[in-house]
Amino acid sequence: MNRKVNRENVLLNLIITGVGGQGNVLLAQLVGRALVKAGYYVTIGETYGPAQRGGAVMSHIRISEDTELSPLIPDGGADVILGLEPIETLRVLGQYGNPQVATLTNTRPVYPIAVSAGEAEYPSLERIKELVHDLSRDAWFIDATDMALNLGAPILTNIIMAGSLLGTRLMPLEEDRFECLLRESFPSNKQDMNLQAFRKGFELTAKRKQT
Repeated sequence: MNRKVNRENVLLNLIITGVGGQGNVLLAQLVGRALVKAGYYVTIGETYGPAQRGGAVMSHIRISEDTELSPLIPDGGADVILGLEPIETLRVLGQYGNPQVATLTNTRPVYPIAVSAGEAEYPSLERIKELVHDLSRDAWFIDATDMALNLGAPILTNIIMAGSLLGTRLMPLEEDRFECLLRESFPSNKQDMNLQAFRKGFELTAKRKQT
């Protein structure tokens, strides 16, 4: 994979991908708002698959220190890819990845209708991990859905992944700034569980380099 991408004024290109209903857009908005509060220029572009729930969702987050950027990252231009669903992570990695990209993905699959109906086969997680490692400089695999279920709320998967993203230190963003944003963004009765989810994800990647 040898793609030349214009990097002028780009500090970091992040893609968050998943399927409808996983909280992809909320996660992108939270990350974007935290970066703006930290003083960066942030542009977010959203693309959607054919179905609101179950279709592919992808958020392009472009970060600059001095200017606004166009909303969509060019092919081969991602610095970091965060996936809420493993096969969507792999699909986006194939289009937007490059030899220097870092990838994080949730390990729990969301099976397409064709797979559930027996009309298509979903690759094994081992095979997905192998391909992601081959296509990435660094890769992290996070059991975020399982962790969210243990907290009693599968909807927390995206917040756990946010913590994991910041724990890698790939982002120009400190965890305390993101925690402040979580307190601002959620009502008081939901703040503690979101902060707990964020911290669990953060600790997971902060303690180990990659898996």
